[in-house]
Amino acid sequence: MQPSTGTTAPKYMTSGKKPPKKSAAAAEPTVVPPQDDALEAMLAKAMTSRANNAPPAEGQRCGLIAIVGKPNVGKSTLLNALVGQKISITSRKAQTTRHRITGMRTIGPTQYVFVDTPGFQTRHGNALNRSLNKTVVGAVNDVDLIVFVVEAGQFNQADAKVLSLLPANTPAILLANKFDLIHRRADIAPWLKEMQERHNFAEFVPMSANNAKDVNRLFGICDKYLPEQPWMYGADELTDRSERFMAAEIVREKLFRLTGDELPYTSTVIIDKFEQEGELRRIAATIVVERDGHKGMIIGEKGEKLKRIGTEARHELEALTGGKVFIEIWVKVRSGWADDEARVKTFGYE
Repeated sequence: MQPSTGTTAPKYMTSGKKPPKKSAAAAEPTVVPPQDDALEAMLAKAMTSRANNAPPAEGQRCGLIAIVGKPNVGKSTLLNALVGQKISITSRKAQTTRHRITGMRTIGPTQYVFVDTPGFQTRHGNALNRSLNKTVVGAVNDVDLIVFVVEAGQFNQADAKVLSLLPANTPAILLANKFDLIHRRADIAPWLKEMQERHNFAEFVPMSANNAKDVNRLFGICDKYLPEQPWMYGADELTDRSERFMAAEIVREKLFRLTGDELPYTSTVIIDKFEQEGELRRIAATIVVERDGHKGMIIGEKGEKLKRIGTEARHELEALTGGKVFIEIWVKVRSGWADDEARVKTFGYE
């Protein structure tokens, strides 16, 4: 694979806040019984603008916000939307996020420091999953606010396990993702009542992570839970993760997307070399799998699949860095690595 000219680096930051919209609560019909007035009020408030949620803009605000939920519920998509730039990889495969990814967004006097966590694992008990679960537990006990992401109207055992980890003394927002798929507000009222009985949520936020207006509304809701204190990062910073880390994640994303469900979740990517020569970045990466059959699956006929993984990763890295990238990728077999505590740590997992 040859280096090619990258595209101009994306503009990362936006500025200012949109003016609040007038409340539409009064125009919405009552769809729950009179005895559920409190629930109806919560729904009405959640469905309106952030007008009543904005805190006074006195000095700088800054705080940590953990995004938690079961695997494949949309946490990484939400983080990318909040930051305004892709910093957390996504795919249909469960357990795509494996690290604590921190993304920052500074709007006006407030800096939001979002922490994307792996989906809490309940099906596998190997060393890799124990490491991922440890990351989740550590994150929820070290933040100012928790955003608990669930699919609107849904709640199962995997959701319940994550919910049980939330500390009682940290405010938590119930974020009902994919709310656009709920056609009638009456359909969500019984579910919301049940969720409030499960945990004392500070707010209920119905939204779609793919809707820009919903994402902007979430900033105003989070504001008042963040302490008044100096920012932790520069106003234009987006993540605390290095380009080397992002290279490994992007290769792993292309690996998962191009191999589909055939490739086991335990495959991982190691960066052996990351060197910068002016605007050129030379990267050597190794895809680690557990079986010889997996190696052949990744390489593909005449190496075509591996070549495509490298090409797509290179294009995205060039767009991210604004420079040229030369990347070489190998595939190696390390049998049982995901259940080997020492090797899991060697491969960069906490």
